[in-house]
Amino acid sequence: MGPVKNLIKRRETITALPLYYAGNLLKKGSKEKDFKSFYGELRGSTLFLYNNDTQETYTERLDLELLKSLELESPYKKTTPTIITLSLPKEEVQLKMDNADTGEEWRGYILTVVNKEIPKNLQMLPGQKIRLEETLSEEKKRATKLDRPALPPRPSFMQAKSTSEPKTPACFFDVTRQEAEKMLDSNPENGNIILRPSTMPKNYALTLRQPTPRGPVFKNYRVTSTSSGYVIELDNPMTVSSLEDVLKYFLEKTEYRLRPYVASQPYDVRIDVSPPPKCMSIPPPVVPKAQVAPMLRGQTKDKLLPPTPKEEEELYVYPDDSPPVNQMSKKAQMNDELQSILKKRKENLYTETGRDDESTYKNETCDRNGRKIQWFK
Repeated sequence: MGPVKNLIKRRETITALPLYYAGNLLKKGSKEKDFKSFYGELRGSTLFLYNNDTQETYTERLDLELLKSLELESPYKKTTPTIITLSLPKEEVQLKMDNADTGEEWRGYILTVVNKEIPKNLQMLPGQKIRLEETLSEEKKRATKLDRPALPPRPSFMQAKSTSEPKTPACFFDVTRQEAEKMLDSNPENGNIILRPSTMPKNYALTLRQPTPRGPVFKNYRVTSTSSGYVIELDNPMTVSSLEDVLKYFLEKTEYRLRPYVASQPYDVRIDVSPPPKCMSIPPPVVPKAQVAPMLRGQTKDKLLPPTPKEEEELYVYPDDSPPVNQMSKKAQMNDELQSILKKRKENLYTETGRDDESTYKNETCDRNGRKIQWFK
C-alpha cells in the first residue's frame, strides 16, 4: 500500500465517512478579509479542509447538511474563476476555484449530496456524470442506514437518562490552552492532565504537563468528535468511544506516571470549641384531665355493700311464703275486735217502735273508734 493510500485510509479512520470528491480550493469566511488556500475533501455530506494534501488531520470542516442555500457568483465561464457562496446557520463561506471546470464539479457534488439528487443543467462530461450518479447511489445508502425507523419505546425502568452533552471526566475544565497550562504550572500537586474544549465547535483538546530532566514540558493534543466516537489525532490516529476512554488512553501510554488534574478543596486549619449549652428549666409534663371524674374506690365499695340495718328494725329474715310476725299480730288483734263486736251485738237490747202491726228493732253497736252504729230492721 503506497503512502497516498495510507494517507486516505487514515483520513477515513478519523472522519469515518466515504470520500466522494477532493481537490484544491480557496476558502474565505464572513469574518475573514482574504481567501486562504486549502485541500478539500467531500466525505459524506461534510467538507473537510486541510492545509495541504499531506496533512492527516483536518483543520476545518463544514457540515453541508445545514446548508441553507448555494449561490454561484457568475455563470459558467472558462475564462473566470468560479466563486460559490454557501449560506450556513452561523456564517457565509465562499469557495473559490481558479479552474471553471473544477468549480462546476464542486458545485455538482455539493448539491447532489445535500439534495440527494443530481442538479440539472450541469456543464459536465458524460464520464463525470456517471461518477456523480455513483456518488448519489452510495450517499442514499448511507443516509438510509442513518435514518432507520425509531425503535419502539422501552420500559421506563430500562430508559437511560438522555443528555445533550457527553459525560465529561472530572478533569474537564472550560478553559483556554493558556489557562490550562497556567493551572497545571501553578498547582502541579493537583495533577498533570486537563481536558478542555477545542477552538473548533464540538471538539476537545487535552493539555498535559510532563516533567523532564530539563524541566516541565507542556503538550496539547486535539480530540475530534465524530459519529463513530472520539478520534485522538496522533501520527497513528486512535478512535475511542468516550471521553473517559480518551483519558484512559493517555494514562496507559504514560504508564500512569501522570494523573488527571483535580481542583483542590479548601481545608480548615483551626478547631473551635463550641460554648457549653445553657441549662434550660423544663416544666413538668401536664397530665390532661379526664372528661369523666373517676370513681373513688372507697365510695364504690360502699355503694356495692348492703346498708347497715337500724337498731329498731327486725334482724330476722322471713321466707317469701311466710307472713311477717307483725302482720300476724295485726290479724289477731282484728279478730279479737271482731269477736268483741259480735259479743256486744248479742247483748244489745231489741226495742219495739212504731205501729202495732209493725215492729222495728234497733240494734246498736260500736265501731273500732268507739262510735255507736245503729242497725234497723
